[in-house]
Amino acid sequence: MTRSLVVKATAGADAPERCSQAFTVAAVAVAAGADVSLWLTGESAWFALPGRAAQFELAESAPLQDLLDAILAGGRITVCTQCAARRSFGPPDVLPGIRIAGAATFVDEILTDGVQALVY
Repeated sequence: MTRSLVVKATAGADAPERCSQAFTVAAVAVAAGADVSLWLTGESAWFALPGRAAQFELAESAPLQDLLDAILAGGRITVCTQCAARRSFGPPDVLPGIRIAGAATFVDEILTDGVQALVY
């Protein structure tokens, strides 16, 4: 049975350690074979746009762009609908493979039996 993990990132460059932790945990879970869904909310929503993850820097952490690429390769990334709208971007603006969805989709994912959810 495949283990599932939903990670909700609420921080971006405003709280770089929390942001990096969310991406790191999601990428490591993908590497471990888990079914991973990373949700980008609040300031982390910016990382759904081309070039934004490459601009992020945090000493002693893996490059955010590498983590993002790993998650996209083996998991799912979703941007909160309201968070994207507040930042004036939509589906045509995000990186290929990233979707925009709302709270109902998030709740559906986390209420599935056996899913573990983490919020950063």
